[in-house]
Amino acid sequence: MTEPGTAERVASAALAILLEEGAQAVTMRRVAADAGVTTMATYRHYPNRETLLRAVADTAFAELAKDWGNRGAGGDFESRIHELMHGFLDFALGKPNLYSFLITDRREGVRQFPEDFRSSDSPALGPVIEVVEQGMREQVLAEDDALEVTLAITMPVVGLTQLYLGGRIGLSEEEFRRLCAKTVGRVLNGLKH
Repeated sequence: MTEPGTAERVASAALAILLEEGAQAVTMRRVAADAGVTTMATYRHYPNRETLLRAVADTAFAELAKDWGNRGAGGDFESRIHELMHGFLDFALGKPNLYSFLITDRREGVRQFPEDFRSSDSPALGPVIEVVEQGMREQVLAEDDALEVTLAITMPVVGLTQLYLGGRIGLSEEEFRRLCAKTVGRVLNGLKH
């Protein structure tokens, strides 16, 4: 097996810092030191911090998307929605700094509603939109705008997650996950055909 090149080592060091301490801790000098390269070598591969963080974000989204869409594959609409919710919570609660960076932090070049969210290659919403479309085909859900229905289902969990990660919800993780499942269930009951 070949040793990773400088660009890969730099990106890997940046990701490790981001996971442990958050995006604010990622500096070119710190990344270079952790990667075992000079700061100038870091700049040769990534001209600035934003470019480095964008590369890290793209790689992280690609990694997350590998298994994300397969969660609950072959199941019925409701079980697939709940599997995707559990996958989201596994990610958000397991890697809170990466979650914040990818989902809530302001950054250049991020996907924006509505056009970028409608794209079938949207790593976060694409699989959920597919399941919502399944629910509409199976007449579990009334025919509607699939993206907007997806937002109606997912955003309550995103909001609850923000509150939980911010220390505003005083539940154990298990209790929090149950709250999210009940919330999704209530939303689905309101959307059912």
